[in-house]
Amino acid sequence: MTDAPEACAAPDPAEERGPLRRCVVTGAVQPKEGMIRFVVAPDATVVPDLEERLPGRGLWLTADRAALDKAVSKNIFSKAARRAVRAAPDLGERLERLLERRCLDQIGLARKAGQSVAGYEKVREALKTGRVGRGGAPGLLLEASDGSADQRGKIAALAPHLPIVDLFDSAAMAAALGRDHAVHAVMARGKLADGLARDAARLQGIRGFVAGAGPAGQG
Repeated sequence: MTDAPEACAAPDPAEERGPLRRCVVTGAVQPKEGMIRFVVAPDATVVPDLEERLPGRGLWLTADRAALDKAVSKNIFSKAARRAVRAAPDLGERLERLLERRCLDQIGLARKAGQSVAGYEKVREALKTGRVGRGGAPGLLLEASDGSADQRGKIAALAPHLPIVDLFDSAAMAAALGRDHAVHAVMARGKLADGLARDAARLQGIRGFVAGAGPAGQG
C-alpha cells in the first residue's frame, strides 16, 4: 500500500456532495468531520485520504478502530467499492501513524507561525491574557500524556471551555515544539487548531479510545 496513490477513477459528484457521509460499516449517516475517507489506488489497494482530495469514489468510515478492523476482516471495502480491492491487514496501524504525524506536524506549524506557546508559566500567562504569541485568543490546549496530573488540572482550570489534546507524551511534544522538554502548550484559535482538534479526535478513535472519554475531550 502506498500512502499517496496517483490517479484513480473520476470522483462521484453525488457521493461527495454535502456535509454528511455514510459509513460503509455501520451505515450511519453523520458529519464527515468524524470520519475518514478512503479511496482505491490504481493497484486496487485501499488507502486513506486524510486530506480528502484524492480522485476517485470515496469510501467513508467512522473514525473508530473496531469499525476499521471489521471493514478489513470482513472485506467490506470490496462490497462498498463494488469490485475486488485489497485492504492491508495492518491498515489500522498505518492509519494511526499517519494521523499521529499529521497532528505533530500541525503542532510544529503552529510553533513556526507564532501561534503557540509552551511551558507552564507561558501557557498560564496566555490563558490569563487571552492572547497566544503572535496569534489571537487561545483555541486548544496541549498536555503531555505523561505530565503531572496536578499541573494539568491547574492549567485546565484556567480555561475549562478549551478542548484538550493529550494524546502525546512529553518527548513527542517537545520534538514538535522544537524544545528540549514540553508538557504544556496552547495554540491560538484558527485553522491549525481546528485541524489539530479534528485529527486528534480521529486519532483517538483509531487508537480505540471510547468516544467522549480521555484524550481530545474536555479534560
